[in-house]
Amino acid sequence: MTDKPEQGIAQGLTNYGDRDFALYLRRSFIKSMGYSGAMLQKPVVGIASSPSGFNNCHRSMPELVDAVKRGVLAAGGLPIDFPTISLGEVFLNPTSLMFRNLMSMDVEEMVRAQPMDSVVLIGGCDKTVPAQLMGAAAADLPAIQLVTGPMMTGRHRGERLGACTDCRRFWGSFRAGKIEQLEIDTIEGRLATTAGTCAVMGTASTMACIAEALGMSLPGTAAIPAVHADRLRAAEATGEAAVRLIGAPIRPSQVITQASVENALRVLLALGGSTNAIIHLTAIAGRLGIPVALERLNALSDTTPVLVNLKPTGDSYMEDFYAAGGMGALLRELRPLLHLDTISVTGETLRQRLDAERGAWVDHRIVRPFNDPVEPLGGLVALFGSLAPRGAILKRSAADKSLFEKEGRVVLFTSLEDLSARIDDPQLEVQPDDFLVLQNAGPTSGSGMPEAGYLPIPKKLAQAGVKDMVRISDARMSGTAFGTIVLHVTPESAAGGPLSLVRNGDRIRLSVQQRRIDLLVDDAELARRRLELPLRAPLAKRGYAKLYQEHVLQADGGCDFDFLTGPAKTDAGASQDQ
Repeated sequence: MTDKPEQGIAQGLTNYGDRDFALYLRRSFIKSMGYSGAMLQKPVVGIASSPSGFNNCHRSMPELVDAVKRGVLAAGGLPIDFPTISLGEVFLNPTSLMFRNLMSMDVEEMVRAQPMDSVVLIGGCDKTVPAQLMGAAAADLPAIQLVTGPMMTGRHRGERLGACTDCRRFWGSFRAGKIEQLEIDTIEGRLATTAGTCAVMGTASTMACIAEALGMSLPGTAAIPAVHADRLRAAEATGEAAVRLIGAPIRPSQVITQASVENALRVLLALGGSTNAIIHLTAIAGRLGIPVALERLNALSDTTPVLVNLKPTGDSYMEDFYAAGGMGALLRELRPLLHLDTISVTGETLRQRLDAERGAWVDHRIVRPFNDPVEPLGGLVALFGSLAPRGAILKRSAADKSLFEKEGRVVLFTSLEDLSARIDDPQLEVQPDDFLVLQNAGPTSGSGMPEAGYLPIPKKLAQAGVKDMVRISDARMSGTAFGTIVLHVTPESAAGGPLSLVRNGDRIRLSVQQRRIDLLVDDAELARRRLELPLRAPLAKRGYAKLYQEHVLQADGGCDFDFLTGPAKTDAGASQDQ
């Protein structure tokens, strides 16, 4: 019936053994939705939408979908939205990270299986943006990311509040007995008062900025608040850009390169961003075979200052970052450190973008000048040593520097259940100089690597005024959290890593200066302990949990599935090109 190249609804036909019949049948059914024949001749822009009643961050998504459609139609395309699963951070058990890979598979397969010429990915909550970028990278169809945007702040007794750094601060005060039940109940209703993601530089905001730094979203859109009219204008512009992508075409594999990943790492470090972003960026890059080495992270961290004054590193909020100039302001300050020949979904290079923005206004109270940083070194640092042979992560920009060079006695918790049962026990033998250590909270532990690395200060110490201690685990922590917390210890305890050999009363030495974390136990004793480790029985019997535990990689592999990563490759474009 037709020899036209496959485009729009005519591509990727259902297989009935008769291509012409398949197209005839598809057109028949899609016309039941009221499309005209003229509209069905247009290129199709898919809109991957992820709203859910269990995802408060995505409350505004119907408006965003409508605005994207408006942009697509104005540019001459046919917008068709479709659902994928949604990951609401605080509504998933055991943890949202466990389902990130599932969502990425959903996105990848639906983008690949359904007829579309490009796709707009709409997400916001912590794991949704990395899941969408992972899926889009694997499908490698022209794609553009649109984020839902951060919440606006609330108020309590004259103080601005923003989820969720302030959540943790007030909860710590409540546990320490400094505020009463009535006040914590009142604060609970004032921490998250609008649609959108957390109001601070948590994981969601960090990943939004990383998506822009990679070039996968429109310039200047990462920080727009969810309820701001500019967010809808950005959605409309994203729809228009998605149509232009079809004619280019610019694919994720051309945008996400070794050089743009390194730019994203620079941005992460300058933001004082979430530790979770290391895992997510590693997984996104890994879908295209691009390595993210923790040794390289350290080299970049030593030459990248923290420039953004936002909680939990500073004292401002995402709405302030947007008003101060947002990502454009930050990238201009970082320009001497960036690879400028990387391209974005607009087709322009980073150099072209920054040249066009030269002289734009910036509030240096929020985005500090390069020579007057919030912190002189990057927000994150990787540690290695006998406790973490393949690495661990410390968010030094949100930690107590007096604890950076320290040796301490281990107070051990063998599981999340053990931690919950004993952390507030008045009889717990613990001192402020001790190291709190949690085992069995890594990716294959059955807990799915939850954000439990933010071990609470034991109640009796909190009541005595202790605000920080060294805390070590194979878990993660929220990007909104703060403290001297060593995370992602790799290999994890459940996989037989050295963390599994730690015992109560051992001593550990932490040296941020030397990038080391070492268990001070002799090799003979560790060998004896290893022989005593129990054989591990499979924890999951069926379904996705079984797939996850059998195939998830360690933190240094981005916790992706071993069968989803791309073939390893290097990119000569990572050489410095200012």
